[in-house]
Amino acid sequence: MTVDELMAIQPVIPVITVERVEDAAPLAHALVSAGLRVLEVTLRTEQALACMKVMSKTSGAIVGAGTVLTSNDVMLAREAGAQFIVTPGLSASAVAASREANLPILPGIATATELMAGLDLGLDRFKFFPAEQAGGRAMIDAFKGPFGRVKFCPTGGISLDLARDYLTRSNVGCVGGGWVAPTKLIDAKMWEEIARLAKEAAGLKRG
Repeated sequence: MTVDELMAIQPVIPVITVERVEDAAPLAHALVSAGLRVLEVTLRTEQALACMKVMSKTSGAIVGAGTVLTSNDVMLAREAGAQFIVTPGLSASAVAASREANLPILPGIATATELMAGLDLGLDRFKFFPAEQAGGRAMIDAFKGPFGRVKFCPTGGISLDLARDYLTRSNVGCVGGGWVAPTKLIDAKMWEEIARLAKEAAGLKRG
């Protein structure tokens, strides 16, 4: 599967941080049943890899690893069943490891310099991170002139309303959102509320 294919599946990729393996299956089911099949599980907890293994077993789920920092993280994520890689910054070694593992990668960039370094690596699809802190929609609009063939997945500080606005831009393929499955709702096991937020996100229009 290519990055373009992943970005086309749904308008919002939920960015998920899971502390307990027992929450992985019901969380994945809530998201997938509501229309969000592509799930980014961040490697920010000790149980993240174990949670990915469980979530990958959910019918219809396409589970990837986020907060991937090194080439070793790429290998661990692949072993845990990750189907794609997302990094917060641009790492040539992580890009190389993802290609070796035959996994699509969405590397993070925040500046034109980083973007050009990514182009040198043969990439033209990026996570714009941290989106709101790095210039938000004004920066996305500014990127469009010199980097017309590049598409972004803005992530970081994005709400439902901001996502709706980002998605009107032709150089935005999808957005990453932590609001869909926030830690407080996961901790409270509020699967129905997460499913409601996911359905709302899945219904957002692009272009």
